[in-house]
Amino acid sequence: MSFQFSSPEDLQGAVVTVMGLGRHKKGSGVGAVKWLMRHGAQVVITDLKNEEELKESVAEVMLWYDEYRRAYPSREISKPIFTLGEHREDDFLNAQLVVQNPGVPRESVFVQLARSQGIAVESDISLFLRFCPFPVCAITGTRGKSTTTAWLGEMLKTVHPKTVIAGNILHSPLEDLDWLLEEQTPVPIVLELSSWLLESLENRQQPIQTAILTNLYADHLDRYESFAHYKQAKELIFRHQTKDQVAILNADQEVMKEIATHLSARVLWFSLLPLKEREGAWVEEGKIISVLKGERQEICLVSDLALPGEHNASNALAAILGALVLDVPLSGIQQVLKTFAGLPGRQEKILEKDGVEYVNDTSATSPEGVIVALKRFSDHPVVLLAGGNTKGFTYEEMGQWIQKTCKQVILFDGTGTQMIEDAIKGTVPTKRVSSMKEAVESAKAMAQTGDIVLLSPGGSSFALFKNEFDRGDQFNAAVRDL
Repeated sequence: MSFQFSSPEDLQGAVVTVMGLGRHKKGSGVGAVKWLMRHGAQVVITDLKNEEELKESVAEVMLWYDEYRRAYPSREISKPIFTLGEHREDDFLNAQLVVQNPGVPRESVFVQLARSQGIAVESDISLFLRFCPFPVCAITGTRGKSTTTAWLGEMLKTVHPKTVIAGNILHSPLEDLDWLLEEQTPVPIVLELSSWLLESLENRQQPIQTAILTNLYADHLDRYESFAHYKQAKELIFRHQTKDQVAILNADQEVMKEIATHLSARVLWFSLLPLKEREGAWVEEGKIISVLKGERQEICLVSDLALPGEHNASNALAAILGALVLDVPLSGIQQVLKTFAGLPGRQEKILEKDGVEYVNDTSATSPEGVIVALKRFSDHPVVLLAGGNTKGFTYEEMGQWIQKTCKQVILFDGTGTQMIEDAIKGTVPTKRVSSMKEAVESAKAMAQTGDIVLLSPGGSSFALFKNEFDRGDQFNAAVRDL
C-alpha cells in the first residue's frame, strides 16, 4: 500500500502509524503526532509502554487534538488511536505511512514488516527535510552535539532571530515546518541528529549543507554490533554532500582522518592544538584562531568562554566554524561565546549549600562523559552519583579517574553498576541506592565543605527513571529539598 505525497496537504485522511510515542512531551514522538494530526492524518500511536507510563504524553496529544479541532474548523481532524503496551501487526500492515521514532531500532520486526509491504517508513526529521525549503546545518557526535547545536543556534540568532534549533535537542523541527513554509526569505535551521535519526535519512537525496561531527567514541554498542557499525551511522550526516557543501571535523581524533578520505565536501577542521596548512579553527597560545580561505583572524581568548573545560573549548571551535561558514559577524560570535550558559543537565550547577556544590551532569550517559566531568572537577573531592544500564561500554578508564578524583561513589542499580564497582577495585567506598532521594541524602551526609556532589551516571537508568531528563529533574528536586 505505497503512499506518495508531495505536500503536507496530501496527508489529509491518510492512515499513519507512529511507532514510539515516548515519555517526553517535547520529543520526536509527540512532535510528529501533533504535526500529522494538524494536517488531517488518521494517526495510530503504538508504544510498548503502557497508558500509565505514557499518561503525560497521551494527555499532551489529546490537548492538541482538541486545540486543532477548534483552530481548523474547515479541516477534518481525526481523533488519534492508541495501541499501548504492545505492537500489533495490523497497525503496520494497514498503514499508508509509518513514522519510526528514535528509540525504535530499524531492525524492528514491525518496521521490517511495513517495508516488506512497500509502506514508507519515515522519522520526524526525514519528514521535515522532505518539505523544508531552506538549507540545513546538522550536528552529530558522541559527545557535545547538544551544546554545539545550541551554541551555534544562539550565534545565528544574533543575525536571524527566527533561527530554528531542533532535533535530538528535545524539539521536533516539525513544530516549525508550517510557518517556515510561509517564509519568503531563508531562515537558518540547526539540527542535532543522533545516529538513530541519521539512519532514518537513508532514503534522503538532498545533502546537509553544513555537517558537523563533534567527536566519535564507542557508544550504543547495545544497539550496534560494533564500533564500525556505529561509525557508519554517524557518517550518514555527510551522505550526498558535494564540493558545494561543508563538512566540519575534529582533528584531535585519528578516526576523523579516515572519515575525511571518503568526503566530497569542503572539509574544515577544529583542534585544541595549532593546525598547519589546513582550513579551520584551533587554540594557539590561549587564543582561538580561525583560518578560512587564507584569512586568519583571532576570535577570542579561551578564558573568555562562558563554559569552562577543554571539551567545551572543542564544542566552541565547532560552533565557531559553523557560524563563520554561515556568515555570522565576528561580533555576534564573540558575544555568544562570552554569554552562553550551557544546557540543563550538562555539568549544570544546581545549588551550593554548606560549602558543597551540587552538579547535574545527567547527560553523561557514557564513561567518556563521566571522565570529562571528573577532569573538570578534579581540583575538588567528588562524591559521584553514577551507575545504571550499560550500552556495551567498558569502564576501566572511568574507574581509574574515579580512583584519582572521588572520595565516595553512590551507585544506582543497573547492568553496568557491577562493572563500575569492579573497575574501582575497592579503592573508593561505594554505596548502592534505590532512589534519587536516597542518593542525594547519602551524598549530603558524606560531603564536606569544598566537595562536589556530581550526578554523572555513565549509563542509562530506565529502571529507576523515565529517561535521562527525568533523572536530572529528580536530582534537581532532591537537591533543592535539602
